[in-house]
Order: sequence, then C-alpha cells, then structure tokens
Amino acid sequence: MAFITKKDRSKERFSLLLLDLEEHYFEQHTAYNLTSRGPVANRRSSGSLKICSKSVIFEPDDAVQPILKIPLKDCKGIATLEETVHNPFTESKPACIIIETKQIYLIKEENVVAPYKYERGETKVTFQLEAPGKTEDVVQMLLQLHRASCLDKQGDQTAMVAAILQSRLARTCFDKNSFQHVTEIPHMECVAEMVSPLVTNAGHICITDCNLYFQPMNSYPDSVVQIGLHSVKRIYKRRHGLRPLGLEVFCTENDLCSDIYLKFYNTKERDELYYYIATFLENHIVECTAESYMLQWQRGHISNYQYLLHLNNLADRSVNDLSQYPVFPWVISDYSSTELDLLNPASFRDLSKPIGALNTERLERLLERYRDMPEPRFMYGSHYSSPGYVLFYLVRVGKNLFICLPQVSLFLCHCLSAFFNPYHYQKINSHCPFG
Repeated sequence: MAFITKKDRSKERFSLLLLDLEEHYFEQHTAYNLTSRGPVANRRSSGSLKICSKSVIFEPDDAVQPILKIPLKDCKGIATLEETVHNPFTESKPACIIIETKQIYLIKEENVVAPYKYERGETKVTFQLEAPGKTEDVVQMLLQLHRASCLDKQGDQTAMVAAILQSRLARTCFDKNSFQHVTEIPHMECVAEMVSPLVTNAGHICITDCNLYFQPMNSYPDSVVQIGLHSVKRIYKRRHGLRPLGLEVFCTENDLCSDIYLKFYNTKERDELYYYIATFLENHIVECTAESYMLQWQRGHISNYQYLLHLNNLADRSVNDLSQYPVFPWVISDYSSTELDLLNPASFRDLSKPIGALNTERLERLLERYRDMPEPRFMYGSHYSSPGYVLFYLVRVGKNLFICLPQVSLFLCHCLSAFFNPYHYQKINSHCPFG
C-alpha cells in the first residue's frame, strides 16, 4: 500500500536508499574502476561514481557486478594518482583517484536485493574519471567530506556536512531553461529537500504563475520535477522532524501517495509557497476540511478507507514520513462471536480511551509505575507509530526500505523488550554501543 510509485524504477539499481540515514548525494561522474576484481586481472569496469556526504558509491554498468559502497569514515587515505612518464613523445596517463579503505560494502550482486555483503581488510580502490579535468575537484571534495566523517561528535559531523551542502546550493540556482513555457513568470525561488521514506534529496525550488518546479542538486532521479498548478487538488503543511518545515502536494483527490513532499530550511519560505499555491487554488477547488470529508463519507461519496486517509492527512500524517505514517483506529472489541452485531455497543471498543487504558489491570500497572517515577513522568515509554514498527509490518512491499533501516532503530526495538525480560536487558546493556 505504502510504496506505490508514480514511475516504474524497478530496473534501476541505484537509489537513495543505499545511503545512510541523513546522508546527502552530491554529484555523480562517469568513471572506470581500475581495481583488480574477479577472474580477470586489472580489468577496467565502467560505471557511475557517486559522491555522497558519508560514502563513495560506484555503480557498474554491468548489472552482474555488485555496487561498491566505501564509507568515508573507514578510509585511511584519499589522493590523486598521476603516472607521469618523463618522455616528451609519450603522453601522460590520465589522473586517477586512489582510495585506501578498511571496508567495502557489496550491494545488489547479481542484481538481487539482499542484505549487504562486505569485504574487510586494507584495500586500495582506484577510479579514473571520464573527464580527467574534474579529478582534482572530486578529490578535494572527498577530503573535505572525509574530515567531516572523522569528527568525534555526531553533531559536529552533521553541522559540517550541512555547511558544505548549503555552500554548494548557494553557488547554484534554478535553471530557468527548464520552464515549460518561455512566457512563465517566476514568483519565488528557494532551496529545499524532496522527502520520500527514509531519504531526502536537496535542490532548488521555483514557482511560477503556471508551475511548481523542483530541481535536484544531483539531477536524480530526474533533472527536474514539474507540477502544474492547475492540476493541484490538495496541499498540506507538514511537520518534519517535529519542526514546521514540510509541505505536501497532491494532484489527485483520493490517491494515497502525494506528487511531492518538500522540506524547507525555514518556516517563512514554506509558508510563503503554501499561501501562494493556496491563493491560486481558491477559485479552483473546494476547501478540504474534516467536516467536508465527513459529509462526503456520510453521503456515500467516499469509502471508509478514503475517509480515514483524508483524516490522517489532516492530522499531519504522510506515507512519505515513516515517523508520521497513517494509522487506522482499532474499533472492534468482539472477536469471539461468529456474527458481529453492529447494533450492540459492546461490539466496539471505547473510543474515549487510548489503547493502553482499555485493559484495567494494565492501566493500573501503568499508573503505579507513573506514580513511582521521578520527573519528568510519562505513561507510555514507546510510540505506536515509528519507522521500525511501520517497516516490520510492510516488509513485503518495502524490502529495500527494510534492508537499509538503520541499526540504531533495530537496537532500540530490542531495548523495548527489556521491560519484559530482565536477562535480555542485561545482555543488551553489556553490548550497548553508546556505553
């Protein structure tokens, strides 16, 4: 249900899901891997070299070969290698990028989606760009990102990468050659990130009197995303990371998946874009409110499923944000009768109470723990909707997402069971990566 896409990309091997959590994909270059791998020594493998904030990824053109991912934090050295021949009649070989690393991930070998394999040990990997004039710039970029990955504190790493990202965005702007019509009048330009489950992609936004454009910094998955304002049916302000920075645009009335979810760097720009689109839509669509959807549902114009999806949208939930995934209420309490009596109130749960308060014995245990707890007190130690829980339920339709789910999330899921198993708690505590 959750991962229906507007465009079939099943044949594409690379995706942003190969990146780590909160990692940014900066640029790509046509390149050759000159490292000796496989049965043929010193073979030259063509492909695409992708520069990311925490890793270097090489996607071979040959789908049988695995995608190589080299974490920058595991690199011991990054340098330019140029073999100069001291002979005026012999041309020097193009410069290469040599990376010394302790670990390489092997992804989608034989083009099969499976858990990552890895090679550990001191290894030198050599890449040669098709455009040799860019080699020095790529090396300098990698050295800068490598310094960020080697900082002790995670916050310092994030801040340095964010500064690099903003610097690159500031040096570029939206390419107006991407306009659908030469007569379009631009209203606003800013930088933002396009959001999809577990990943974001930075780029430039431009809105005109006819269209909304998003141009990714790395031209992935498309060089530009274009949405006609006349086709927009619904727009919602969103919280992203618990901050009021998100905006989601729907071009169909009853579709679960939006056409674009944008995360801005400040609320002012988000609100300005929202009100511009909302003003444009005032004369084109009916206002989307809980009351209007309730009336449509009561009259049979929309199904129960569609009604609940609309309520989730109004409640700031989106399938693009796994921490705010749509939820459906548990309303039945009678699971023993062969036929459900819809006229009997006992057939339905008490909707005036949360799930955790329906069982009186469990509620009393929670209240007793709450009363004995130091400040700040809380009733529930976990949330019913989180990326880990969502992906466990949707593993069949989101296996790519499940494979790349950060290990920290899995560790925290294991920690939840410690409340019910003291031995398991001691085992986890003794192996805690946070000390």
